[in-house]
Amino acid sequence: MNYETSTIDADGRLLTDGTPPPPSRRRRWIVIGVLVLLGGLLAWYLMRPKPAEVDPLKGDGARSTQIPSISVAVPGRDTVRTIISGTGSLAARREMPIGVVGEGGLVTAVLVEPGSWVRAGQVLASVDRSVQTESAEALAAQVRVARADAQIADSELKRAQQLVDRGFISKADVERRTATRDAARARVSVAEAQLGETRARNRRLDIRAPADGLVLARAVEPGQIVGGGQAVLFRIAMGGQMEMRAQLAESDLARIRTGAPAEVTPVGSTTPVKGEVWQVSPIIDPQTRQGIARIALPYSQSLRPGGFAAAQIVAGAAVAPQLPESAVLSDTKGNFVYVVDAKNQVQRRDVRIGEVSDGGVSIASGLDGTERVVLSAGGFLAPGQKVKPTLVKIER
Repeated sequence: MNYETSTIDADGRLLTDGTPPPPSRRRRWIVIGVLVLLGGLLAWYLMRPKPAEVDPLKGDGARSTQIPSISVAVPGRDTVRTIISGTGSLAARREMPIGVVGEGGLVTAVLVEPGSWVRAGQVLASVDRSVQTESAEALAAQVRVARADAQIADSELKRAQQLVDRGFISKADVERRTATRDAARARVSVAEAQLGETRARNRRLDIRAPADGLVLARAVEPGQIVGGGQAVLFRIAMGGQMEMRAQLAESDLARIRTGAPAEVTPVGSTTPVKGEVWQVSPIIDPQTRQGIARIALPYSQSLRPGGFAAAQIVAGAAVAPQLPESAVLSDTKGNFVYVVDAKNQVQRRDVRIGEVSDGGVSIASGLDGTERVVLSAGGFLAPGQKVKPTLVKIER
């Protein structure tokens, strides 16, 4: 038997198998499909990630719009000193070589050692004077004899003057006795002069300090025979004053003036000694193209003549902004810094640098010190870029 299948449509009508549904039913399914698709698109739009939340390491072509944070500082204006560095040797500012002044002889005692402080006229070494002392005694005796002769001649003259009026002695005898008295007095003067000369020579036998100072070296020992023209026996630094003879380039020497303050640090010491330039060499060595600046220094145990030292000389000062080296950049156009304007945007500022020291880089022109200057990471910024600045203080 053949049976026909049938269905009942939405309107309650009986439909036989194989008969297409009416057009109204197909439209209903199309509308439902479109609504489902629109709902899916709306859900995707509402649930999509925001651009600022996109991970720059994930997804192709994703970009981050996060504003970078940077450190900025207002440098202000400070007094920046121009420092010239140099090296050289230490020496006594006024070194006095001391030798034998008198006739010399056998050294009996040496009374000072290197490093001793002495006063002007102080005996440094004694020389035997036994023979010279006897000679002085002989001359002293001759003085006494001459004085006695002069006294006798004076007495005889006085008696003759009393008798001439009585006619017992002629005027010629009085004149002769007067001449004898004058000759006796002259012999006294000669004898006294010879005695004074001998005593002066005896005093010169001792080797004495010509001025106050510090004994640097001695080259004599007891028992040594010394004489005039012999080599130097002692060396003394007058007043204990020292100096450093700094070797400087010709260009640096031209910027230094007498009286410029300086600090000298000898090798082996970490404590600088303050002094000042007291002489600038008037000549330049044609071989090395260098000159000498002589720096006067007070006495210090760390200063030893002949030693080596380094000097920092202040050649001048100027009021200018000073920045860390990380803030100053350079390219083919020259040196520049990045500043942050009122809109927090980065702007390039060309500058001319001045002195470079341990404290930083001074800006000779291009900044007035009131700008907000980017301290670091300038190489990762671009002019016009917006940033989030954080103000910090520059450590001097």
